[in-house]
Amino acid sequence: MWGSPEFPLLFKSGDIMIGGAFSMHSQIDASSVTLSDAPDPLICTRVNFREFRFAQTMIFAIEEINKSSSLLPNISVGYKIFDSCGSTLPSTRAAMGLINGQEKTFGKSCSGQSTVHAIIGTSESSSTIVLSQISGIFQMPVISHFSTCACLSNRKEHPSFFRTIPSDYYQSRALAQLVKHFGWTWVGAVRSDNDYGNNGMATFIEAATQEGICVEYSEAIARTASKEQVERVVRVITRGTAKVLVAFLAQSEMDILLEEALRQNLTGLQWVGSESWITAQHLTTMKYSNILYGSIGFAIKKAKIAGFQDPQNHILKEFWEETFGCSFQSSLQGVKQCSGSERLRDIKNPFTDVSELRISNNVYKAVYAVAHAMHSMLKCGEKSEAIVKHIQNVNFSLPSGERVYFDEKGDPAATYQLVNWQRNSAGDIVFVVVGSYDASLQNGKEFTMNGLNITWGQFNRPVSVCSESCPPGFRQAMIKGKPICCFSCIACTAGEISNSTNSAECSPCPLEYWSNEDHNKCVPKVIEFLSYEETMGALLAAFSLFGASLTLVVSFVFFWFRHTPLVKASNSELSFLLLLSLNLCFLCALTFIGQPTDWSCMLRHVAFGITFALCISCILTKTITVVIAFTAKRPANTVPQCSVSLQRMGVLGGTFLQVLVCAVWLTLAPPFPYNNTVYATERIVLECSLGSSIGFWVVLGYIGLLAILCLILAFLARKLPDNFNEAKFITFSMLIFSAVWVTFIPAYVSSPGKFTVAVEIFAILASSFGLLFCIFAPKCYILLLKPERNTKNHMMGREKHFH
Repeated sequence: MWGSPEFPLLFKSGDIMIGGAFSMHSQIDASSVTLSDAPDPLICTRVNFREFRFAQTMIFAIEEINKSSSLLPNISVGYKIFDSCGSTLPSTRAAMGLINGQEKTFGKSCSGQSTVHAIIGTSESSSTIVLSQISGIFQMPVISHFSTCACLSNRKEHPSFFRTIPSDYYQSRALAQLVKHFGWTWVGAVRSDNDYGNNGMATFIEAATQEGICVEYSEAIARTASKEQVERVVRVITRGTAKVLVAFLAQSEMDILLEEALRQNLTGLQWVGSESWITAQHLTTMKYSNILYGSIGFAIKKAKIAGFQDPQNHILKEFWEETFGCSFQSSLQGVKQCSGSERLRDIKNPFTDVSELRISNNVYKAVYAVAHAMHSMLKCGEKSEAIVKHIQNVNFSLPSGERVYFDEKGDPAATYQLVNWQRNSAGDIVFVVVGSYDASLQNGKEFTMNGLNITWGQFNRPVSVCSESCPPGFRQAMIKGKPICCFSCIACTAGEISNSTNSAECSPCPLEYWSNEDHNKCVPKVIEFLSYEETMGALLAAFSLFGASLTLVVSFVFFWFRHTPLVKASNSELSFLLLLSLNLCFLCALTFIGQPTDWSCMLRHVAFGITFALCISCILTKTITVVIAFTAKRPANTVPQCSVSLQRMGVLGGTFLQVLVCAVWLTLAPPFPYNNTVYATERIVLECSLGSSIGFWVVLGYIGLLAILCLILAFLARKLPDNFNEAKFITFSMLIFSAVWVTFIPAYVSSPGKFTVAVEIFAILASSFGLLFCIFAPKCYILLLKPERNTKNHMMGREKHFH
């Protein structure tokens, strides 16, 4: 030591000495410093009752240990307690005083033995860092009861540091989960501008970001901040849109902030507090109740210390005067004189209030940890240098049943109580436990609520978001230049859904499902096919039945007039076979209507191919018969007629080839029902897959080939002499037939969904009606309306004229 010695505020000698450093005062009156004079001793003012209670707790625990017959028997424990004044400079001086003692040793050899075996303190992380760094050089353990900075868990920088309060590594994450639990995604933040606040807030922001929470602003307050700086911070908070304020502040900075907040009438905020101030009794006064009422935050578990009520040693003169507002000096005007008989029981302040022993219990545990370590060390016969190892290995239970131990980083188990500021029946603010946080539990289950009602500052649970929640059916869209919590809501597109609020993206529905109108649920797609119930299907079915009926009427007319010359000249057998095939053509259109099945898909294409092949084969045979009959060189009575058997063979042969093609098609790759999801994304078109496109086009091509042959022959025979030349009508019918099917191909390929089927049905009906009217309408006209032309002479008239 070089300079004025440091003296402890409280002292008691013993075989084992435990040092203490507490912020007995919370303010330093700094004097001007020159380069020529030694600096004046630091003057600390403004008694901190809470810290004084911590010191008294340490003394109480030591006295309790001295009375114990099992822990350190026959060994007295003493103490040296220094005032760290809540600042790093006095903490440094306290550390030197605890290690060196009061003797000036500059230029002399040191004994190598510290005046204390371990140090309890301090409350502030920055002060504790200084204390730990100095004492760590000499492997002297420091056990803090209130320093929570996660940086102190670094064993390389703080090899002999321990604490009985959890690290902010856990508290910051607990606060982030708390904020997320209540749905607050847009919060403000204020912190102490020191190691405690800066490290704690950095961890909170990191954890909050992972939880999807945005921090609107993050302001810092230093204990030595100017009035203008504090005013600016409060203005930032006032202008912010966040309704929740996370305050990671030490008590001193909290006092400074609240004074200015009161002056600027800062209200309407939900305060979320760190363990440093959330259970500070002096903040519950009526002065701050409008600002802080309903506050919520994590605190250390409350405990009771049996027998700890009144101070057990001499009370400092300054403490007594501050407590009772009196003075021992009679010369002061306007101040009553202290009698010394004032009763502490009549006073309510943070010192006398032992109902909330949270941090005091940490001091109590720290003293007992040192005692148990010393007991173990002495039992093993080791030197005091081994004290760090023994503190690391302590594992004991307090009389209350609480277990005390340290992990490899010197930290205790991270457990917190979630407290809420509520009023009791007397109107006083009390700290009600409404939940808990246990970092030892598995991920996602650390934070639990106990079901008790929470009191909110504005009587209603606050909503603190940058943007209103996006309802199901919408997704969040980032706004350029703003945090992720500020977004606009965009409706999901067709076929996509979001079934929760604030969805980051919309999810596509499975292939056979589609989004409902609200885009919050996937529903089965509408299955579409040409049915009898819809107008188009019903009309096509009606035309099909009408065509079949009309064909039957024509058949009946032909049958009625079967013995007349006209019917006989028309080759009645082929005519009836043609009418039958036309009837089947009309009816096969019905197989295309209705829900496709395995059988209906095969039937519709096979029926279509075979019936039309039969129909065109009849017409082709009829045409060939006409051409042969009228191009013969002999007289009529000597022309060898095309025999009936040859006609039948022609029809049968023409149809059989189509049957063969269809059989091969059905065997190798038959048509089958198919859910078409490509054409229409919002619905399923149930259609018949061709199975083999080649098979379909071969069937269609074969019909086209027969039709072309028929057209060519009929065209060649169009000018043959006859009163009733059927070749002209066959030519015309084939032209219509060809035109329909040539038009059908591009229409079929380009038609969407069920209209593909409708186009195919229309082509079948149009070509069938064309054949029916072109070939049979003129004959029916003569049979029914011009019977005078239905005579043999009339039929032969032109032939005679030709010869």
